[in-house]
Amino acid sequence: MKQLGILDSAFINLEQTNTPQHVGGLGIYDPSTAPGGFVRFKDVISSFQRRLNKQPMFRTRLIEVPGGLDRPYWVKDANFDVEFHLRHIALPEPGDWRQLCIQVARLHARPLDMGRPLWEAYIIEGLDNIPGLPSGCFAIYTKMHHSLVDGAGGSSFMALIHDLVANPGPEAEDDEEPMLVDVEPSMSELLSKASFNSVKNTFQVMRGTVKTAVDLGRYALDVARNEIPAPDLSAPKTVLNQPVGPHRVFDAAEFPLEGFKAIKNAAGVTVNDVALTVIGGAMRKYLEARGELPAEGSLAAAIPLNMRTRRGITDDNNQVGSVFCSLNTDIADPMERLLAVNQSSKDAKTSGEASPLVDALKIAGAVSPVVAKTAAGIWARNELSSYIPANTSTVVSNVAGPDFPLYCAGARMVDYFGLGLLTPGMGLFHLVFSYSGKITLSVLADRNILPDPEMYHQYLVDAYESLFEAATAGKSKDGKAEDSKRKRSATKPPAKKKAAARKKAPAKEKAPVNKKAPVKKKAPAKKKAPAKKKAPAVKKAPAKKKAASSKAPAKKKAAAKKAPAKKATARKKSPAKARPKARPKLAS
Repeated sequence: MKQLGILDSAFINLEQTNTPQHVGGLGIYDPSTAPGGFVRFKDVISSFQRRLNKQPMFRTRLIEVPGGLDRPYWVKDANFDVEFHLRHIALPEPGDWRQLCIQVARLHARPLDMGRPLWEAYIIEGLDNIPGLPSGCFAIYTKMHHSLVDGAGGSSFMALIHDLVANPGPEAEDDEEPMLVDVEPSMSELLSKASFNSVKNTFQVMRGTVKTAVDLGRYALDVARNEIPAPDLSAPKTVLNQPVGPHRVFDAAEFPLEGFKAIKNAAGVTVNDVALTVIGGAMRKYLEARGELPAEGSLAAAIPLNMRTRRGITDDNNQVGSVFCSLNTDIADPMERLLAVNQSSKDAKTSGEASPLVDALKIAGAVSPVVAKTAAGIWARNELSSYIPANTSTVVSNVAGPDFPLYCAGARMVDYFGLGLLTPGMGLFHLVFSYSGKITLSVLADRNILPDPEMYHQYLVDAYESLFEAATAGKSKDGKAEDSKRKRSATKPPAKKKAAARKKAPAKEKAPVNKKAPVKKKAPAKKKAPAKKKAPAVKKAPAKKKAASSKAPAKKKAAAKKAPAKKATARKKSPAKARPKARPKLAS
């Protein structure tokens, strides 16, 4: 039996009906790499069972102290059943990307059963009409309470349930931990521990209050001396700062990691700066289309910080802080916005790490649960977040995944998308995840705040493409633009060869840029082409969808000049026609 840490307990205390405190992930798998070319449901169960035996944390459930007088405890569940936490479902026909997003959003909106181990997983079949995916693919959606894992811990959980090879050899029995369980504590035992901890916690709170006051004084003095930048609290409120309801929407876009690195190298910034600039550009375009773009001021984002690398590792599952960063959405030019975001992120980290407010979330876990839960309920019901000066419009979390393929039950993971959580007054969450040469940018939002996720998806694609074009064009004065163009044109043939076997390959070769190039190169008048691209917004990823829809016309025009172009188009279309008829290969 183990008592929750202060920050872990904070996420339990902040649990509300409209804002459940769990995070999630969506992985898509190709079963052709598994033994026999297919995966059965019991194979996935066996894989989870074998892996979770090594991590007892995911076999524990929550034990609340009577009356909420003390922080709860983790107890290894004697009745743990992995099959209760693994569910098997399928998408209805035709099984396209939009249906998958709707299904994932519904699953993510449901709170977890707080009386059982706080995680669930759903194996989803029927992904038969999503362009760019191999035939017979299935998805695994997982969700875990934030008291179990933070961003860095979530990637550790992902590594826990995956193998590095498709067919790992049998593991030695000595490596398996025995299935130990805890004896559930009695009420008298919990109350006696609570009475002792109340005295200890009182002294800790008093000491923490004094330390925070001293740190705030030092922080204010450093700001007054201009030794550290002052926090920007002037961000305007927008439609994104409305109260959060119980329903969710989800969408995601996929980009080549090489494209992000090309922008990074051209501007001398970081990949995280590129992601923030793309997100800021999409938010600007979205609010502008709705006529709600603030006339003055820039939107701001909350950026979680991994405190493990800053303060050392502790026993708490969560070691996360948060800083505020301007997205510079008041700057229209993408390159100017990128450079401004680079400076804003540096200032945010310098100011945020020096401020005691980086640990503000701990307040919800430092006090007794009965007080914290009551305060959280009052805060949510009365929409008190609308009165705080720091108007953050979104959370942007960046999690670095492995740069090599992972396997679950022998099936190779081809894509992974992360899902965060929403808080009262902030109904938009972005999660940036890098995996095996790709970057996925996932969007989770309240359904009333973002009723048209397909449109926002398109704005993410447009923001990336405009930034990429601006970054590469900026090198023309140095004589490097031609080199860049030659490199991109040289990589086109391999991309088309891979497209016949797997449509996602063009995305790795900067498909979004190639797809936009025909529009940009023909004439300035063709800039209206993106309006036509919005129509098929139900597709899975920008590169995948656009490659299928926008490249076809270009190839038709080139048919008179190049015969091979027609053959490439024919090869590319044939798998798409066959896929809707493919039957799921995952069987119970």
